[in-house]
Amino acid sequence: MRTAAALVGLAVVALLAGCGEEQAGGGDAASYPTESIRLLVPYDAGGPTDLTTRTVGACLESELGQTVVVENLPGGSGALATTELVGAEPDGYTLSLVTAGTTVLTPLANEVGYTKDDITPIGVMAEVPSVLAVGADSPYASAEDFFAAVEADPGAVSVGVPGASTPQAIELQRLADEHGAEVTTVPFDGNAEMTTALLGGNVDAVLINASLDVVENIDAGSFVPLVASSEERLSWLPDTPTFTELGYEGLTLSGSTFGLAGPAGLPDEVAGTLEDTLRGCLEQEEVRQQLGDRYVPEEFGTAEDLRAVLDETQEVYEPILG
Repeated sequence: MRTAAALVGLAVVALLAGCGEEQAGGGDAASYPTESIRLLVPYDAGGPTDLTTRTVGACLESELGQTVVVENLPGGSGALATTELVGAEPDGYTLSLVTAGTTVLTPLANEVGYTKDDITPIGVMAEVPSVLAVGADSPYASAEDFFAAVEADPGAVSVGVPGASTPQAIELQRLADEHGAEVTTVPFDGNAEMTTALLGGNVDAVLINASLDVVENIDAGSFVPLVASSEERLSWLPDTPTFTELGYEGLTLSGSTFGLAGPAGLPDEVAGTLEDTLRGCLEQEEVRQQLGDRYVPEEFGTAEDLRAVLDETQEVYEPILG
């Protein structure tokens, strides 16, 4: 027969084991989720990041059986939302869309109090390449025409980008530093401003995320894509060469990977549940159509894949911005 002291000891051990399974937020990781989830967007409503987050959020809500509240927190080149994310309890009830821009470039260029290591990657929601594009009435009918003009008169050709510390802006800096092709970079506050500037003749070209609005302009003939940022030619732009093809090696980082992440320290069970659910969502035809099939990776981008994108961006850009 067990003594009273032994029984008390067993009870204490059981209590401690139970506490060890508790998440920081007070819930049981094995039963996650048991309450609504807050899903942050570091940009304004209506853009490609907002569409991606809301589409994935609706699927997560359906699959997990808990309300997912999408909240736009634009500002500080993504720092406002990312600061909110990294400061949240690592319990799976605060998540965010993240990009290399918000988690790598912004901390390198500014004192924001966090780094990419302050998040827990969950997986890739979408990948949006960039294109170097000109207007329909541009004197540059091809990439060769464009770069001939750039090399003939360094700095005379202007190119719009979605912000001064974005991957697009840094890639153009690398174009000059590493390849001797210097353009004048003109920062704007997103695709809408860039489109207006290009169509109004205020810039000669744009290096822009090829989101649905840009694709519509390409299909309508308003934009003429000259170069793609992808490593290989895009299947839906088969006649558009890549920077690599043109001899500008390494300029493949101006596209955007839209990742899903939580704060650092997210329990493995919670992160695994979210990763598996995200994988299942991206296999659903309805979700793929809403996101745009061309933006959903053919092979699911895991948490490790997302971490690798952020690590590569840090490795390339830290010597430039650090």
